[in-house]
Amino acid sequence: MHENKNRHSSSSNSSSVKISFTAGSPGSGKTLIGLKTALEYSRNGKKTLFIDCDVNSNNSSIKLGLGKNSEFQKIISGEASLGETVFKQGNFHLLVADGSFIPNEENNFEQIVIDIIHSHEDEYDFIIVECPPLGKNYFLNLNAFCDHRVIVITPDRKSLTDSYSFIKMMTQRFGKIESYIFVNKYSNHNQFQKVSLSLTETIENFIGAKTHLLGGMPKFNFDDNGFDTFFLSGSKNEINHNFVKLLNGFTEKAVGSRISQNKGLTQRTNEQDVH
Repeated sequence: MHENKNRHSSSSNSSSVKISFTAGSPGSGKTLIGLKTALEYSRNGKKTLFIDCDVNSNNSSIKLGLGKNSEFQKIISGEASLGETVFKQGNFHLLVADGSFIPNEENNFEQIVIDIIHSHEDEYDFIIVECPPLGKNYFLNLNAFCDHRVIVITPDRKSLTDSYSFIKMMTQRFGKIESYIFVNKYSNHNQFQKVSLSLTETIENFIGAKTHLLGGMPKFNFDDNGFDTFFLSGSKNEINHNFVKLLNGFTEKAVGSRISQNKGLTQRTNEQDVH
């Protein structure tokens, strides 16, 4: 190993479960899937913090209709506490690491975020961290720090090759041998099966890592803004219902031992895609 794993490991004794969402390329839908995950946990009574670390877009606040947020710098400077800067909607809290503080290898951005999490992790059941698309080495540590990593992929070649490279680095540099993938925007079920099987088998054969299939969602005939509002709303429809089923399965499989049954979601399903 090239890194000290203790530095990048969250405490197994902490009460919160930390999950990172990243992607092989921009436009994969990682913000939407990560936000949906956080919102559904919060709707189920879990206090959830979503940290948007993708400073190049900060799409999370826009997708929620909040506009741009510029409060992150106040936490760094000590002008305000986390409680004073997060957007709160019931059990859902949002912290946006906006463009006023551009992360790079010199300003130790990752450690700032990790310190914020360490200081507040006992206040939350789940902490969801959205990391930028793959390729920025200074976000590897933050992904490795989280208990679980979800990579949102699309069927295009760049997304798949970048996701493979990310899992390889997580395994070889940090000893993180398990990840989850979510296949987004596939054309049909055959493509979903082909993409997911090809990537998981290649990773296992050439890296020796275990990649779990969280599930997937096809490309729908909505404009992006219309679908975002529809999907995040939590309204009762088949798409939302099936996504929650996928999330139930992930929760039971990945974090069941960390969350007591009275904090768990509803019954697990074996379905692997959202129709």
